[in-house]
Amino acid sequence: MAQNENSKILIIVENLTVPLDRRVWQEAQSLRDAGYTVSVICPRGGKYTASYELLDGVHVFRHPLPLEGEGPVGYAIEYASAIFWEFVVSVRAYFKVGFDVVQACNPPDLIFTVGAFWKYLFGKPFVFDHHDINPELFEAKFGRRGFCHSLLSMFEKITFNVADVSIATNETFKEIAVKRGGMDPSRVFVVRSIPDVSRFRRMEPLPALKKGRKTLVGYVGIMGAQDGVNLLVEAMENLVVRKGRCDVQCAIVGSGTELVRLQAMAEDKGLADFITFTGFLSGDELMRTLSTFDVGVIPDPKNTYNDKISMNKVFEYMSLGIPFVGFDLNEGRKMAGDAALYAQRNDPIELADRLEWLADNAQLRHALAEEGRVRAKSLLRWDEECGRLLQAFDVALAGTAPVPVPLPQPGVAQENR
Repeated sequence: MAQNENSKILIIVENLTVPLDRRVWQEAQSLRDAGYTVSVICPRGGKYTASYELLDGVHVFRHPLPLEGEGPVGYAIEYASAIFWEFVVSVRAYFKVGFDVVQACNPPDLIFTVGAFWKYLFGKPFVFDHHDINPELFEAKFGRRGFCHSLLSMFEKITFNVADVSIATNETFKEIAVKRGGMDPSRVFVVRSIPDVSRFRRMEPLPALKKGRKTLVGYVGIMGAQDGVNLLVEAMENLVVRKGRCDVQCAIVGSGTELVRLQAMAEDKGLADFITFTGFLSGDELMRTLSTFDVGVIPDPKNTYNDKISMNKVFEYMSLGIPFVGFDLNEGRKMAGDAALYAQRNDPIELADRLEWLADNAQLRHALAEEGRVRAKSLLRWDEECGRLLQAFDVALAGTAPVPVPLPQPGVAQENR
């Protein structure tokens, strides 16, 4: 139990509803189990449309889902709408449940505005749960830096300046908080995103997904411009069209802004019968689909963003004993080690070669699967991650006097890249 177990926590997350945001929901449940009263502010999504509900002991407040932005003006409208609703709903949560500390989960790095309101006017400590590195994400998506990159760097710096405590998803994120954000290392806690192994378990597979073919290659995750799923489609083109491998089927699980374009791409390349887009799945349907994968894929290309992030897919594949192929990413290799095969140079042809190698080598698939299970067993210890989560809130609630927030200029943010 945490020493502040009678305290109340408000968590704000923008990019996914609860309980579908697995990291946020896992943290909320762990804090609840430690004796905290937990409230979450999030957008509506899927079947989760209630503006308020008490869900498994967690108070969930939902606001209208902002329209997803395109371009600078679109993003400005999206984020302004989200921040408006988060502030309004935070007032509602304050009077309905109350809270002693505010935790903000990025993206975007603008939720500090809500946290700063409650911190500097009402003395509520601010905890920053660092999910994404937005300057690097911008560079990966748009292939440039410029003014918007400087602006994101400034927002990131301000967020760290407002934060009493930061929660990092890996050691690289902690280094960013300390070196780029100027945070005291003793106030930065690494809490990795790992699957709930009680939920991630193999189930009866779905043979129909394979369409009678020998090997099912699978991907699960978001489909954005930076996620490289197009490279998987190109790899399948190399296998099916150029090499004539008609014994390999592909299942792409999830949704995202690139889904329609990827479906059209598969159609144009003559792969409509060889690639199944399942859409978003959850619960038993998701687990049965994953249990059908013979080979998993992480096609995220190597760049300044993907090299630094910890991907849930790595833990999920390993915990289920799914051998997988990906590009040689720094954090990915740290997590997976010898449980995966790695392609170089963001090359879809090399990715296809690695997939073919695994598809034709049952012994290698078994060896990688076993290595993955061993690594998962040693790494997937939520009790250790939860311990650091509770430590973070102990530190935040120990008391922090409000201090003036320096507002860095865009040029200064550039110098702290």
